[in-house]
Amino acid sequence: MVSSLVVPVIDVQNDNFRELWPAMVVAIKTASFLALDTELSGLGNRKSLLAESIEDRYKAICSAARSRSILSLGIACYKKLDDKAAHTYLVQVYNLTLLCSEEYMIEPQSVKFLVQHGFDFNKQYASGIPYLKGNGKGTSEEQGVHMRALFTEVLRARKALVLHNGLIDMAFLYQSFYANLPDRLATFTADLSEMFPAGIYDTKYVTEFELRLPASYLEYAFKKCKLDNSRIVTSGGAVPHVHVEFCQYAGHLSSYVDYRTCQDVSSAEGQTDICERFSAFGWCPNGAQCPSSHDTDLIILQDEKGAGDKKKKKKRIRNKKRGRGEAENGGAVCDGAPDHKIPHMELDSGDAPAALGPERDNSQKEDGDMKADDEGNQVSENNPDHKNPAAAEAPTDGETNTATSNTKESREEARETGALSNQQANTNTSKADPGTHRAGFDAYMTGYIFAHSCTMIKKDGVGPVEKEQQQEVVDKEKQQQEVVDKEKQQQEVVDKEKQQQEEAWLPTCLNKVYLSGKAAPLNVVKSTFARSSKVHIQKMKAVWAL
Repeated sequence: MVSSLVVPVIDVQNDNFRELWPAMVVAIKTASFLALDTELSGLGNRKSLLAESIEDRYKAICSAARSRSILSLGIACYKKLDDKAAHTYLVQVYNLTLLCSEEYMIEPQSVKFLVQHGFDFNKQYASGIPYLKGNGKGTSEEQGVHMRALFTEVLRARKALVLHNGLIDMAFLYQSFYANLPDRLATFTADLSEMFPAGIYDTKYVTEFELRLPASYLEYAFKKCKLDNSRIVTSGGAVPHVHVEFCQYAGHLSSYVDYRTCQDVSSAEGQTDICERFSAFGWCPNGAQCPSSHDTDLIILQDEKGAGDKKKKKKRIRNKKRGRGEAENGGAVCDGAPDHKIPHMELDSGDAPAALGPERDNSQKEDGDMKADDEGNQVSENNPDHKNPAAAEAPTDGETNTATSNTKESREEARETGALSNQQANTNTSKADPGTHRAGFDAYMTGYIFAHSCTMIKKDGVGPVEKEQQQEVVDKEKQQQEVVDKEKQQQEVVDKEKQQQEEAWLPTCLNKVYLSGKAAPLNVVKSTFARSSKVHIQKMKAVWAL
């Protein structure tokens, strides 16, 4: 029997925003790291977002962020518990429904996708938290209870920021709650490096270049990390693993909690025909009409079963290269989409995506294969913690996991079981919504991937590839040191970056943002050739003056 696990997410709207404000601020300030995700009203033209020039891509993203809006924001606060077993986190997840107070574009594909996955536009327009984009009205606007003030609290917390394929998310967050986006990418990255001194981490980059997973779209990466973590637990060894605890919300607070249920990874009996497009990118143009399976569990299990098949591996390499060629010629327009946000993208009439995408190969990540994310299923463990500011009482639940090996007749089956009391399980199930794709859950999954990665990737690297990358970083820093050793201000920048490396969760992934179709990430640093924007300098003075 496969168990159902539950993630409690606090639904924040305009009518309870002020009431929940103190708890949210405490959760943000006490977190070890913050995972964020957004749902957007659209992204505009597809090809521009995959332009060969990164600067051109940035311009296209800026255009989208200025003309579209954030419909919902997910914030997952992961607090590492020092008084518990190693790698134990108390997780508090918030899903904020937002409503931009100025005109913005919304794309039909975005509406259709979100409605299919449980997004309530009636609730958004009736109860969405209002916000204004751009520069705001100065220091006074950072005060009070509203979205710009909440984003200010995120900045003031100085926590590591975790996203999945996060370039677009960061641009929308900057434009919506901070200031007008600068015209140049180098200025934007310089601003970000100062806004988030604890570092920015992209789990898309982590799963592609560090964990080397066969696929890196959000649901796949999350379920694979969860499955691997459960196997470590059941093995009974001393290998580090992640343990997640949630809070139980009592009284009227429970009415704000949205419980989402999903099944753990399990075999799909009798189903073997997998959609290659979906298995590679987490998205298929045929949607529910596709005759092949979109079951992520089955995809993961078949990937593991065929991992050692050299013939299949060579075939995947050939197909992947052919797929990249199609993308370069404009044939596979949706390959390399910004992960699960692909349904928000506008396609020209002649840019319909190909029906079949390239198969995946783990050894080709350096070539920058393009993948797209999808709607994600979430899992949870309900556990206690008396430190939660919003909880009146805490559950007492541990994480127990089991795994069984496969036979020739059936595919490999891996299961985790989370101990939930019958009473709470019944309560959670009764409140569960059939939709599974929301910013809050995606933020939770993003944070879980990051927490798992931190246990698996040692700070000195996990292999020759990582060691080589670190050596390249060291060599680059030495070169930079030689150039700026006579300039005191530049020396301070280098020292600051070195300190960040030492304190980083994942040093090899610090401030590296995934770029679709590129072999190298975008480095979020303050270049010697770019200064921070004037409005950013004013904003930061206002932030720290509060």
